[in-house]
Amino acid sequence: MRERHSRRILVTGGAGFLGSHLCARLLGEGHEVLCVDNFYTGSKANIAHLMGHPSFELLRHDITFPLYVEVDEIYNLACPASPVHYQHDPVQTTKTCVHGSINMLGLAKRLRARILQASTSEVYGDPTEHPQREGYWGHVNPNGIRSCYDEGKRCAETLFADYRRQYGLCVKIARIFNTYGPNMHPDDGRVVSNFIMQALAGEPLTVYGDGSQTRAFCYVDDLIDGLVRLMNSPDDFCGPVNLGNPEEMTMLEIANKIIGLTGSTSEIQFRPLPADDPVRRCPDISLAGDMLGWAPRTRVEQGLAQTAKYFERRFFPHRAHAAA
Repeated sequence: MRERHSRRILVTGGAGFLGSHLCARLLGEGHEVLCVDNFYTGSKANIAHLMGHPSFELLRHDITFPLYVEVDEIYNLACPASPVHYQHDPVQTTKTCVHGSINMLGLAKRLRARILQASTSEVYGDPTEHPQREGYWGHVNPNGIRSCYDEGKRCAETLFADYRRQYGLCVKIARIFNTYGPNMHPDDGRVVSNFIMQALAGEPLTVYGDGSQTRAFCYVDDLIDGLVRLMNSPDDFCGPVNLGNPEEMTMLEIANKIIGLTGSTSEIQFRPLPADDPVRRCPDISLAGDMLGWAPRTRVEQGLAQTAKYFERRFFPHRAHAAA
């Protein structure tokens, strides 16, 4: 791993869920951080506590257009990551993945900067291999309603790999599995945020299908640690590398845990499974362990409790005050 001397670091999507945590982590390590976001799904509230930091700068910009700045490293996190948001404007989602990657890779090429692509477990589609290893090529529908994101991220990976082969650029590719924690968007349609918001409001928890489909949930602090370790890894290790929690859980299990943690009286309501929704998703993280010395440390119960407290404080202050 490289020494952590101070660097100028660009984080695209820096006001989003993951980006805001990454900006805080990098500032804490003594780096200068340029946060770039078009605020399509990002929020200024996520970075409000960073705005007065002397080494933090915010720029409103859409990376589908070129960006001319001077930095040493680039974390490319810009792209809506939940189905509700990326399906709202699927053409723009694909543009962000493809045009955005081309623009950020062009910037990195000009500067000879390291660049990390936040890819996704969605590149595996509805997998026929379980758990998923990095060598698995995936089982993706190229014409489905999720394809703008799935295929957009797959194309972004291709671009990153080709920029390395053709131009010798130092690239890093992280395949991020389901991540949760504070700063999640309350209406992003993803499992943890949906369940917590419904439980705190006393509404039925919406489970799609019969609830037997599985995911593996990684707490945000652990995920950010994996990204930083990947960026600081030797030049000849590019990935892709899975970052996620291999502790697999069913939707019913996670729903019942959240009901218990919030003390909610909510019931569970079943609805039809959305199109192309994967039945099982769980990472093989042996490569991350071998090459980065990384594994998640936060237990699901602990992470969910922290996340529920965040949602309660921010969106249900009267409930939090009553509990205190």
